[in-house]
Parts: sequence; C-alpha cells; structure tokens
Amino acid sequence: MPPRLARIARSSSRSSKRSELTTPPAAGTVAVGEIVSAHALRGFVRVRPYQPPAPSIAAGREVLLERGGAHRTATVVSAAPHGRTLLLVALRDVGDRSAAEALVGSRIMVRTEDLPPAADDEFYYHEIEDFHVETTDGTPLGTVHETFSTGLNDVLVVRNDTREYLIPVITDVIRTIDRAARRIVIEPIPGLLE
Repeated sequence: MPPRLARIARSSSRSSKRSELTTPPAAGTVAVGEIVSAHALRGFVRVRPYQPPAPSIAAGREVLLERGGAHRTATVVSAAPHGRTLLLVALRDVGDRSAAEALVGSRIMVRTEDLPPAADDEFYYHEIEDFHVETTDGTPLGTVHETFSTGLNDVLVVRNDTREYLIPVITDVIRTIDRAARRIVIEPIPGLLE
C-alpha cells in the first residue's frame, strides 16, 4: 500500500478579488496544493503540490481557491514543473504580479471526481476519514480523524471516547482497508498501542 496516493488530505486556497468570493465549497472537494509565491510579472504563481506530480492541477481544469474561509473558482491555463518540488501555474484572469501576489497562501482544491483513480492497493486519505479501526484480533480502537506526515511515513490519528492512537501507514501495520465496510484492520507492532 503506497504511503500516499492518500497524501491529498488538505484543502484550501486564496482569492484575488473580493467581488468574486463565493460561498464555502460543496462537499466533495479536496485540497491538492498551495500557492506559495508569485512568479515574474505576468501573473504566474508557484504552487507546492501536496502530492507531486499533481495531475489534478492541469490545463483546462476548474479549481477552487480558498483562503481564510473565502472561496472562488479559477481555471488553470497552464501548469508545468518548476524546480524540484513546485509547479508554475497560470490561472485565467490573473494577468499581473499584483493579482498573483493576492493569491499567495491560497489552497487549491479540486472536485474528488477530478482526482486520478486510485489503484486497487491505493487510497486517498480523504476517503478514509471516519473509518473504524480495529486490530486483527477484533479489538476496536476508534475512528480515523485525520492524517499527517512525519517525513518518513504518514500517520493516521485514530480516536475513541478516551484515547488517541497514532497509527503509522506502513505495510507492517496496515493489513486491510475495506472501503465497503468503512473499516481498517491493523496488526499492532510492539509498543504501538501502549
């Protein structure tokens, strides 16, 4: 199970014009990257994708930009790799540096149906929120509340009424992700549940 096709759990973005702000996004969107800076003078922005190479940020794609609770739609005109970890993105109606700078800090969100399909042994983290987690012997641990990355591997934050568990997303621990039953089965390694 790859540690992160499911690395797309965050979501947000920014707007350059208050008059274009809309209501909060509908359910069914997920953040795929963040605008980190303006580039040059013609309105390009540098984007840090949450899951490189970010196939969801592509020319012609309509995205939702969110920052500080405000949202607006935008259309990607072009997107290309920029350096080792960034994308250089042009958005329709963002034609100068000032407009691009106004978007810095925005998260870029896409509709979940616009995400590339996951392989049989892959998943997206937003898919497993609220899944029930239990051990291979049937002991219930709680539900998935969030995920985060340690840099070495990703971690599921599993909570119940009295306790929180941090479950590493590694093949030695995660045994089954049953989407139909909304259940994850883990094999605890020594010390994991103490």
